[in-house]
Amino acid sequence: MSERPLAVVTGASSGIGAEFARQLAARGYDLMITARRGDRLQALAAELKPVAVEVVEADLTSDTGRALLTEKILHAPKLALLVNNAGFGTLGLLEKAALEEQDQMHRLHILTTLALSHAALRNFKGQPIQEAQIKGIINVSSVASFIQSPTSVSYNATKAWMTSFTEGLAAEQAAQATGIRTQALCPGFTYSEFHDHANLGRGAIPKQLWMSSQFVVAQSLKGFDAGKVIVIPGWRYQLLVGFIQVMPRATMRWISTLAARRFRKPKS
Repeated sequence: MSERPLAVVTGASSGIGAEFARQLAARGYDLMITARRGDRLQALAAELKPVAVEVVEADLTSDTGRALLTEKILHAPKLALLVNNAGFGTLGLLEKAALEEQDQMHRLHILTTLALSHAALRNFKGQPIQEAQIKGIINVSSVASFIQSPTSVSYNATKAWMTSFTEGLAAEQAAQATGIRTQALCPGFTYSEFHDHANLGRGAIPKQLWMSSQFVVAQSLKGFDAGKVIVIPGWRYQLLVGFIQVMPRATMRWISTLAARRFRKPKS
């Protein structure tokens, strides 16, 4: 059995999730990677050798897929880190959206994050205390968690839950002095397949606001090493969130409403 610590990464078939797997492997973690696209996972696993990689092909929006991964996390030897990265967004008015897809988003962002975090914490608490090894959970949230946005109501709301949930876990672990770290990673626009799935043309967003997944993950792990609970990669987004947090909520809703009225779906 490997002596390396184990990291579990969901949504690892592309983008931020795949980059987490790469950077964690470079740090000496064995990996359990999961997503729906098994062929992508197998290709990534081959790339990450010589660390041990377990591939778990699962749909985490389903009760069956969630239960499968929950059991694996609960009983995984050497578990040190859980990265709840799996997620997706949609664009459009709620009443015109497919309810099934909205339901899947809530299941993935909220119920799956809840179940996997619960299993990871139980696993951590059942392990012998090892002073040198930091254990924790990174929940990939979003800058969107700090605002309300017409045409993206469910996404912003579920990401707000993830950020709040993570802060609550951080306070809970600190109160028990467990040493277990939790982080809400809140990136802005990041080059990945995420925006393709959401049908959001990249041409509508200024180039200065786009970040690479390599930069986002590096900032997350740097923040995790330092024990930061909220990590917002990029100084532009840090300023934006700072501005949002000092503005009255009614004012922010008004700004969001004006922006939505002027919104036009890009052709790119």
